[in-house]
Amino acid sequence: MESMHNDVKAKIGQNSIVQPLLTDLYQITMAYAYWKSGKTNTHAVFDLFFRKNPFNGEFTIFAGLEECLKFLQKFNFSDSDIQYLKQILPPSIEEEFYKYLNSLTAKDICLYAIKEGTVVFPRVPLIRVEGPLIIAQLLETSLLNLVNYASLMATNATRFRMAAGELKLYEFGLRRAQGPDGGLSASKYSYVGGFDGTSNVLAGKLFNIPVKGTHAHAFVTSFNSLMEVNTTKLIPKHGGEAQEFLTVAVNWREKLISIFNVVLSEVSDGELAAFVSFALAFPNGFMALVDTYDVKKSGLLNFCAVALALHDFGYRAIGIRLDSGDLAYLSVVARDYFIKISEHYSIPYFRELMIMASNDINEETILSLNDQGHCLNSFGIGTHLVTCQKQPALGCVYKMVELNDEPRIKLSQEVAKVTIPGKKDVYRLYGDTGYALIDLLQRSVEDMPIVNQKVLCRHPFVESKRAFVIPSKVEKLLNLFWKDGKLCQPLPNLEDIRENVKSSLKILRPDIKRTLNPTPYKVSVSDNLYNFLHTLWLEHAPIGELS
Repeated sequence: MESMHNDVKAKIGQNSIVQPLLTDLYQITMAYAYWKSGKTNTHAVFDLFFRKNPFNGEFTIFAGLEECLKFLQKFNFSDSDIQYLKQILPPSIEEEFYKYLNSLTAKDICLYAIKEGTVVFPRVPLIRVEGPLIIAQLLETSLLNLVNYASLMATNATRFRMAAGELKLYEFGLRRAQGPDGGLSASKYSYVGGFDGTSNVLAGKLFNIPVKGTHAHAFVTSFNSLMEVNTTKLIPKHGGEAQEFLTVAVNWREKLISIFNVVLSEVSDGELAAFVSFALAFPNGFMALVDTYDVKKSGLLNFCAVALALHDFGYRAIGIRLDSGDLAYLSVVARDYFIKISEHYSIPYFRELMIMASNDINEETILSLNDQGHCLNSFGIGTHLVTCQKQPALGCVYKMVELNDEPRIKLSQEVAKVTIPGKKDVYRLYGDTGYALIDLLQRSVEDMPIVNQKVLCRHPFVESKRAFVIPSKVEKLLNLFWKDGKLCQPLPNLEDIRENVKSSLKILRPDIKRTLNPTPYKVSVSDNLYNFLHTLWLEHAPIGELS
């Protein structure tokens, strides 16, 4: 029964770590102070947003909403949670507070959000939380945790996808990820961002992501001679008796010596033994790592010998992986040999065999390889993808903007950190070309912008920056996902989120998406919200005194 329960959890992708105690201690202490202050019925509105796009780019992909909604579904402090809190909180905490905490659920919370997988921008609320102050406050850390890394990863993966174009991308980063949960999240959100698969087997099971893999250098170096090939026969693909395979591969290697123009003594027998053994184990999935010794003098020749032997038995090899060296040059060399063999032996598919690169690759590496003119079909990306080395955090924040229908504003000497007060809706305005022109924040009491009617859009803090926009299309971005303890819409499907990323990116002009000096996308406020913000700012900003 326990096994069945675990399988069900795996299918729906629940994360048991995400629970009310996955929070900062000050959320609990604030909750008690709120409770002591009689604020249990105080109604609050919080915005979750970020202030700057990551990776020196001008767009971000919103991700993590699915996990946020699952968190709301099971939000409740268990008896063991309460017992633990009694151990770490001061003994002066009243027992009635623990009873109150034990009774809390998210049934009184309303959550509005942008559709997961949508391209988003600074200052735009990704999520708006409305409900009792204490509960809304207790959600802060968990929601930020679930959105920050997910959105950063999805954005990073999307940038890799844009750099790679139509080439295949595989996430190989589990061993370098920040712990097991970081590894699972990286696999999930790299797939959302456009990767074609992962090496992470558990992620494949949990999220139904295609799983891919070859072998390591250790497999090759575990063989020293052809005498170590334990099983030497293979059943042809069309059936029949098992036939000698090793001898066929060795004969092919001798034939190919003239094409590769190498000395047989320089070619590793151990490497050939490893390739033959792997091909015998996976005749339909033979892909070899060819840089253990020397790509040109040994790896490529041994691979082609085994691939041609497989062809004789009715199978097709998949290709090779390069994990070191001059990737652009070696890929061209490999492709040239594949084409020569294809033409010499009239095997059309051989010229198209996959060539994968997986040598600590980042976005700039792919762009550089593109400039060099490579012949790669795919990339295996690890460290730079899953750790987001270029920028390790997105910096989402969760700020109160309204309390009991009264606006709240956070002031700062840094204008970028001044919050935009009040409950707001967000609209994306499109031009005649089909591209998005601007995102417009309005007070929720304002009417929605109307297609083909002029709208004044203002910079939230610079008075002179303003423009009229006549939208050909208006899209409301914040939609209700959770109310009265229930989902208002089905949980986002991973494939749907992935498709939404693709379609959402198409609404951006190319100059906004480019890697070098991208054009900033405009986020503005309505004239009403601008005046509302600045009036409130002046009311709360202290007046200096000179002496």
